[in-house]
Amino acid sequence: MKTPRRARRTVAVVAGLLAASVALSGCISAMILDSGAAPTSSPAPDTEGVSAELLPYYEQGLDWTDCGDGLDCTTVTAPLDWADTSKGDIELSIIRSRATGGEPIGSLLTNPGGPGASGVGLIRDSLTYAVGEPLREQFDVIGFDPRGVGESTAVQCYGAADMDAYLFEIPENTRGSDAWTDELDARNTGFAEACEANSDGILPYITTENAARDMDLIRAVLGDRELSYLGYSYGTFLGATYAKLFPDRVGRLVLDGAIDPSIPGLDVGTTQGVGFESALRAYMASCLDGSDCPFRGSVDDAMADLGTLLASVDRDPIRAADGRMLGADALMTAIVAALYSEDSWSYLSMALEGALAGDAETAFLLADFYYNREGGEYLDNSTEAFRAYNCMDYPADATDEEVAAAEALLAAEAPTVAPYWAGPDPCEVWPYPATGIREPIAAEGAAPIVVVGTTNDPATPYEWSVSLAEQLESGVLVTRVGEGHTGYNKGNACVDEAVETYLLEGTVPEDGLRCE
Repeated sequence: MKTPRRARRTVAVVAGLLAASVALSGCISAMILDSGAAPTSSPAPDTEGVSAELLPYYEQGLDWTDCGDGLDCTTVTAPLDWADTSKGDIELSIIRSRATGGEPIGSLLTNPGGPGASGVGLIRDSLTYAVGEPLREQFDVIGFDPRGVGESTAVQCYGAADMDAYLFEIPENTRGSDAWTDELDARNTGFAEACEANSDGILPYITTENAARDMDLIRAVLGDRELSYLGYSYGTFLGATYAKLFPDRVGRLVLDGAIDPSIPGLDVGTTQGVGFESALRAYMASCLDGSDCPFRGSVDDAMADLGTLLASVDRDPIRAADGRMLGADALMTAIVAALYSEDSWSYLSMALEGALAGDAETAFLLADFYYNREGGEYLDNSTEAFRAYNCMDYPADATDEEVAAAEALLAAEAPTVAPYWAGPDPCEVWPYPATGIREPIAAEGAAPIVVVGTTNDPATPYEWSVSLAEQLESGVLVTRVGEGHTGYNKGNACVDEAVETYLLEGTVPEDGLRCE
């Protein structure tokens, strides 16, 4: 008999996919900057210490073009394989919001998470959400699509119809049965084969280590001697990896909503499942205090009723207007999407009230937001890139005994989430074995690195931020007490001041600063 594997080592390493995503209740708009014509060149690249074979990449000039709303765009050429430049090149898409206050103090690279979220899209569509006004005034704020993502040389797998079937089609067999496992294994195999067929040979090189090396190239061609960086969620792993590889080039790094680089994928998924259960209970407590909550009684009563709802749609999915069927997996995706921010809890109430009444529309609105799907089309390749990075970064080395222990822990500590948090590991059928190593990162010799953690962050649980700050030789922990994913630019003046003062002035926050 086959042992079910942790399904969401991808949903499990989930939590970055909406890393710095804007709450649904907010309006997303890019800040329009009136800053004149885009310059056609950048300062001289920094090539100090670069080897001869890499020098052509580090010496390249940048041609910026106006890409609307006061933003500039360009591309950077990087080697496909940093260990062997003869294997060809890839293109990295870059976007810049120039400092609004005059001469910039330098570039501030940003990453919204994922892996697979578009850094270009974050700056183009949500600049004011990405960075606060003081940073926009004094930095050239840089967004980039990492290799494999978005407008850079990208992972490509399925078209919209096939992706819909892969993500939303209801399995024919009973959850947890051998036939169900075989069915999902076949789906995962089909997806992996499509990624391999359509991605032009780049899959084995879609790794966080390669992306961190790309980030050093971007730093250099922008003319910065050291890296200033603000990374959210998965972006913290990217930033920590950069610090490990280039500790002497670390300038001012802020890692918000940290991933612990030392723990394996199975533990990541288990901890996230418990984190989302905790966030769900916090939502329920808030919901029950209001007048429009679809649940009644205590938090335990409401969680039990939600468990009944999930089991109900698992047995009898609800048909949406577009023909898709809302089963337990899609409803769980909707729940997860809304738990990233308290501002989205009202949408969760509407989705659950609708599902209780046999209406799937709001739940699919949330699920589509999670997957960046609109009007039947996928607006980016974040789901494909997410899978590609995680399958290369996380070795699939869990034993059956470890899987069983993780499932028992989930069942005990996350009973509502647990039944829909396990299944065949899609990375077991990925075309290439993982090359990533899960280990602590110390980044010896690096300048101070500020790690921000939120106490009830469901996607990147607080304990991971504590752990990363302890691992880093120069780590400094700032704690935001509250709900939701990530801490900076979320309305907490204490966190915002600590982050901005450090990035702008170099004043290191007090280690252990706690922001209520």
